[in-house]
This record gives sequence, structure tokens and C-alpha cells, in this order.
Amino acid sequence: MTRLTGTLALSIFAMIIGMNAAHAERVCKVTDPTGTPLNIRDQPNGKVINKLRNEREVYITETTYDDRSRPWVYLEGYYKGEYRHWGWAIREFVSCYDR
Repeated sequence: MTRLTGTLALSIFAMIIGMNAAHAERVCKVTDPTGTPLNIRDQPNGKVINKLRNEREVYITETTYDDRSRPWVYLEGYYKGEYRHWGWAIREFVSCYDR
């Protein structure tokens, strides 16, 4: 019983560390060349639900393509200490780099 509990705890710990490591590896920032805040949508080509300013650090957690083959990304990240699920943005306005 103790071995099973220890294995389960170790598995959960590894999963949590893995999630944080994925976020730490690849950082992205909003880089809209128009200088205006980037529209964030409820779905690709959908309704605008938010706006993010240039230089906002974000994580890309999903990528898809619209009917014109344009890439869209789902953006998440921290704001005032809370992790937020912002929404969809066109990929070309988000720049990423390795830490």
C-alpha cells in the first residue's frame, strides 16, 4: 500500500513538473505591428472577447487553421498573478522564443 501511494505521488509530481517545464521552455509575446491591442476571439474568426497589448507574455496551448488556411492560436497566460485562458488570435501577431 505504501509503495502504491508513493508511486502515485511521484507520478502526480512528475506531471505537475512537466506542465511547468513546458511553460518555461517556450515563451511567446504579443507582437501586433499595428501598435494597437491584439483582438482575442472566442473562436478562430469569431467574436472579439478581449484585447492584449504588445509585449504581453502568453503561452500557445492549441493551434488550428481557418477555411483560408490561416493559422490561429489559443492563448493563455498570467495576469496579476492569476492564470488566464484568453482565447484565439491570428498566429502571425504572436512571436515565440526559447528561454
